[in-house]
Amino acid sequence: MQMSKWMLGASLLLALTAWATNGCSSSNRDATSSTAEDDEESNLQGEVGIDGSSTVQPLSTAAVEGFLAIHPHVNMPVGTSGTGGGFKKFVKGELDISNASRPISAEEFAQCKANGVEFLELPVAYDGLTIVVNPKNDFVNELTVEQIGQIYLEDKAVKSWKDLNPAWPDEAIKPFSPGTDSGTFDYFREVLGGKKVSIRSDMQTNEDDNVLVQGVESDKGAVAYFGAAYAFGAGDRLKIVPIVNPQTNTAVKPSEQTVVSGEYAPYSRPLFIYVNLKSFARPEVKLFVEHYLEHASDYARRVGYFPLPDSVLKTAQTHIQQGKPGTSFITADGKMREGAFIDLFQSDNLVTTK
Repeated sequence: MQMSKWMLGASLLLALTAWATNGCSSSNRDATSSTAEDDEESNLQGEVGIDGSSTVQPLSTAAVEGFLAIHPHVNMPVGTSGTGGGFKKFVKGELDISNASRPISAEEFAQCKANGVEFLELPVAYDGLTIVVNPKNDFVNELTVEQIGQIYLEDKAVKSWKDLNPAWPDEAIKPFSPGTDSGTFDYFREVLGGKKVSIRSDMQTNEDDNVLVQGVESDKGAVAYFGAAYAFGAGDRLKIVPIVNPQTNTAVKPSEQTVVSGEYAPYSRPLFIYVNLKSFARPEVKLFVEHYLEHASDYARRVGYFPLPDSVLKTAQTHIQQGKPGTSFITADGKMREGAFIDLFQSDNLVTTK
C-alpha cells in the first residue's frame, strides 16, 4: 500500500521537528542508545577476551556488536574453541568471559578453586539442540532418541539409513558432530547415555558449527546436531528433523514455545557466560556484561535462540549487581546437582571457589 501524501507530509514534519529539537548530530549511533550516560562513556577503552562455545558465539557476537555501537574503542575478540576449550583458559585466569553451552563441570570448578579464580555464572538464553539432515533427504521426517543413538553410539552404529528403518533407502549415513571439546558434544552424549558411552569414531567432527552446516549441505546422506541458531540461520540449506518426545511420544520441532515449555525434549538446554570476577572489576567488562544481560532476550531472538524466563534473568542480574560469584550446579562437596535448570539456578544454591 502506498503512503498517502498526508502521511508522507506528517512523517516529514515529525522528522524535521525531531531534528530541530535534538540538534544536528554527527554521531552515527542509533538514537535510542544515545543517552547522556552513553555520551559520557563513549571514550571507554580496554579489551574483553571472550572464547568458548561455538553455540554461544552468535549470541555473544550480537551482544558485542550492540555494545561496540555505544563504546567503539573497546577491543572485543570472540573465539570459538568450544566450551571445554574456553574453560581450559578460564580456569587458569587467562580469559575474561567463557561462553558455555553447559554448566561448569565439577573438575573445572575444582581447577578454578585451586587457581583462585572466582566467577559469575550467568545464563543468557535457551537453546534447542537441533538435529538436521540434507534437504534432499525426503524420507527422514522425525527421529526418536533411540534412533539417534543408533546413528551416533559406537556399539549401536548403523551404516545405512535402511539399517535404521527398513522403509528407508539403502544409502550410507554420514554423521557429523561438534568436537569433543564442545559443550554441545557433552550434552548430546549425556542424553544418549552419559559420559561413559562411546561415540562412533568414524564421524566427521569440527569445533566450528559453520563447517558442520557446510558438511550436511553438501552430502545427501549427512546428519548433524548443533545449536538452533545455526540450523535456523541456514534456512532451506538444511532440513530440521522433529524429535519424538520420550514422554508424550509426539514428534516436536524446536521453537520458542516448545523449547521454553520443555516440550522439545530432551534437547532443550540453557546457554551461559562465565565471567572472571577479577575481570569484572574493570569498567569495560562490567559495562559489557550489564549490557549483555539487559538485552539478552532481544539478542537471543535475533540470532535464533530463545529468551529465558524473567525470573531467571532477574536472578542473574541480582548476581551481577551484588557481585555474587559461584555456581548453582555443584554442591559444597564438589558433586554435580541433579534437577531442572530453573529449579537449580537459585541464589541459595551458589557455591563459591573460596
